[in-house]
Amino acid sequence: KLFFTDYGNAAKVERCDMDGMNRTWIVDSKIEQPTALALDLINKYVYWVDIYLDSVEVVDYQGRKRHTVIKGRQIRHLCGLAVFESYLYTVNSDTLSVLRINRYNGTDVQSLALLDNAKEIHVYQKRTQTAVRSHACEVDPYGMPGGCSHICLLSSNYKARTCRCRTGFILGSDGRTCK
Repeated sequence: KLFFTDYGNAAKVERCDMDGMNRTWIVDSKIEQPTALALDLINKYVYWVDIYLDSVEVVDYQGRKRHTVIKGRQIRHLCGLAVFESYLYTVNSDTLSVLRINRYNGTDVQSLALLDNAKEIHVYQKRTQTAVRSHACEVDPYGMPGGCSHICLLSSNYKARTCRCRTGFILGSDGRTCK
């Protein structure tokens, strides 16, 4: 799945398949300017920062079990969000500090470091890089990912795929070759 935020005409948090199909709103109320987004891949939770409401909130992948992790002036100007173990990590663009927030109680907020110009934060950890034995976009004997001449996108699950073409090309009737 692909998760993303939008604060155009109607602010929301959405999800879709990797090929863009099955687009679903998972949060569309009591939300103003959702920006940074982070996933708890193990427990299947979506966290986001709302910079207008000065809040960090969470829902499950279906948009249920919503609650506010933390809200208020102490978390103004947040950008970037990452989840690791019991904490959320974010950057305060006003003070240029990296913050650590306990994602279970929201009261334990600590400044960890000062940075010159950070706008994003990521945590790289082996447990978040799940191994897949095989998937629909593996390279075929002819060197084509998933049998697609240009781009292979996983679809509703790791066994299904959709072929797409680079700009200026159109997908042929075989659903794999770009012309």
